[in-house]
Amino acid sequence: MNIDLTKINNIKGFLDNEEAGLLYRLALEASKSAPCLEIGSYCGKSAVFLGTACKENRTVLFSIDHHTGSEEQQPGQEYFDPDLLDKETGRIDTLRLFRKTIDDFDLGDAVIPVIGRSEVIGRAWNTPLGLIFIDGSHAYESVLNDYRIWDGHVLPGGYLVFHDIFPDPSQGGQAPYLVYQEAVSSGLYDVQPLFKSVGVLKRKACPLNNR
Repeated sequence: MNIDLTKINNIKGFLDNEEAGLLYRLALEASKSAPCLEIGSYCGKSAVFLGTACKENRTVLFSIDHHTGSEEQQPGQEYFDPDLLDKETGRIDTLRLFRKTIDDFDLGDAVIPVIGRSEVIGRAWNTPLGLIFIDGSHAYESVLNDYRIWDGHVLPGGYLVFHDIFPDPSQGGQAPYLVYQEAVSSGLYDVQPLFKSVGVLKRKACPLNNR
């Protein structure tokens, strides 16, 4: 894995480095057959790991985010960061730092920013994917929409990956976990071992089911 971890630690983000390493390994396998996609880019930490793997296989990572911050990142909320506030508009804008991250790691041809709401983009999407990483808004309805709109694009043998999966409610919010459980119950995926807060599902060998 040719990633400078000293530079990684300078990127704003909530993804654990060991979890990020898992994303790299999954994407390195998955991107041999198709591009990968993430929902929720923030400042680009996960995109570096996923995108580096895709670059090694001469394919791309599509990175979806509206870049105006999630609910808990707005002014006055728990995860508000004044460095991300556009003083002209008074709104959160993470796109500038995301682009800087991608440039810093020379991933301009491997990471394709897709700016917008994931549910809108998903309804117009046609490209099969080797891996989808769901880490956007953690509001239940948003996670559910991301799963239901996008999971049909995962190729057989590909991965559907969720971040912030906490079976114990005392450790974190339950929305991603509840949606992860719905995906498990669908019977379309083989459940891989939970790694920290990353839930990994591998699509069974069945026809692509676009919804």
